Amino acid sequence: MDISFHGAVSGVTGSCHLLNTKDSDGNDCNLLFDCGMFQGEQMCSSKNSEKFDFDAKKLQGVFVTHPHADHTGRLPILSKNGYKGKIYMTHPCVGLSKLVLEDAHHIMVEDSEKCGSSVLYELKDLLTTFSNVEGVNYHEQIEIAPGVTIMFHDAGHVLGSAFISVEAEGKKIIFSGDIGNDNVPILPDTEPISSVDYVVCESTYGHRVHESVNKRSEVLKEVIYRTIENKSVLMIPSFSIERTQELLYELNHIIGQNADIKIPIFLDSPMAIKATELYRHNSNYLKFDTPILDEEDRDFFSFPNLRETLSREESKKINNTPAPKIIIAGSGMMSGGRIMHHLIRYLPDPKNTLLIIGYQARGTLGRKIYEGAKTVNIFREEVKVRATVKAMGSFSAHGDMHKLTKWLTPEDGKLPEKILLVHGDQEAKEVFATHLRHEFRTDVIIPKYGEKHSL
Repeated sequence: MDISFHGAVSGVTGSCHLLNTKDSDGNDCNLLFDCGMFQGEQMCSSKNSEKFDFDAKKLQGVFVTHPHADHTGRLPILSKNGYKGKIYMTHPCVGLSKLVLEDAHHIMVEDSEKCGSSVLYELKDLLTTFSNVEGVNYHEQIEIAPGVTIMFHDAGHVLGSAFISVEAEGKKIIFSGDIGNDNVPILPDTEPISSVDYVVCESTYGHRVHESVNKRSEVLKEVIYRTIENKSVLMIPSFSIERTQELLYELNHIIGQNADIKIPIFLDSPMAIKATELYRHNSNYLKFDTPILDEEDRDFFSFPNLRETLSREESKKINNTPAPKIIIAGSGMMSGGRIMHHLIRYLPDPKNTLLIIGYQARGTLGRKIYEGAKTVNIFREEVKVRATVKAMGSFSAHGDMHKLTKWLTPEDGKLPEKILLVHGDQEAKEVFATHLRHEFRTDVIIPKYGEKHSL
């Protein structure tokens, strides 16, 4: 049995891991876990167009941990390359993944026109992909081949997210996907690991400890009141899935407790608006505090101050609304979407605030601003960064060092024989690896692209 790594090893994005095992009859069984887009650059870039290092036709199954593009974005390329087998994901993940990939295809077409290269796949490949998708339940045992079983467990990262366990050849391997933060207000807690031999674990925030989740409401309220006092603009770039819904939930609570906050709040992201509707339809997978459920409308993602701007015309009218105002827009890493137009307009004003609530991958505009760039280029226009830039880790959908360490400790008390760290910048992986080696006294590996490791 061995595993090879085809993404999310030299950075955070592009998750793609191949497990080669044998079934109880001695036949080869090739299983792929996630097939994500490399982000931080245009979708029509060379990195995403490179050929897979494996034959898609020889895969016996593909398993998706959650709908984010860095875990799903290259699924249609598998279909284009001849994969005709099943693609497994949880039921809520199906609708969200379709939304993500449709949006990605739209952006990719636009990007291809700008950079002059062809799109990575056609709409027909996307349709083929979803004709092969099979929704599954948490804890449903899936026998892929004799003696090879798969199970999805709630990762607490986004709606429908999972870490995936594989049992084969008498061993148990877990693929973390993305592990959620602690005390997320709208999601169940991450399930514990009962037992495991090997773990492929994300390390996005393996080098950091988030500030207390309890403080985020205070910080957010403080920023809102400052925006009102300064008669300024608060921009919040937000990922359409999970981060936006958590933010809306928090804003709903703050406004419910503070009647003097009458500032208009714009949700300026068609994808986030559609994703929020899917959250409403899948509310049985979510977890809420009693005060929200006691509200008459029982809608935790809407409130009087909120205005959803679905069309471009509605989005443009935001400019006509005088400050103070709050604008929530995609994309979360400021690599595209409507937030770009707001940044051009409002970043140069020192009265305004840019609140970063999500991870910013290397190469993205968001990372440059986060690291203190004084000037950035947006749509070939030089934009001065004079607005206040503030970041909050407590809104992160990723667990920090403490959370990941706790999760990696199985209930049966037997520590993993080997942990392979992916999905993190090199510094984060090295810091987390050193920490785990000290805590667990186990073998911790930082794999390289294309490397194969025996289990």
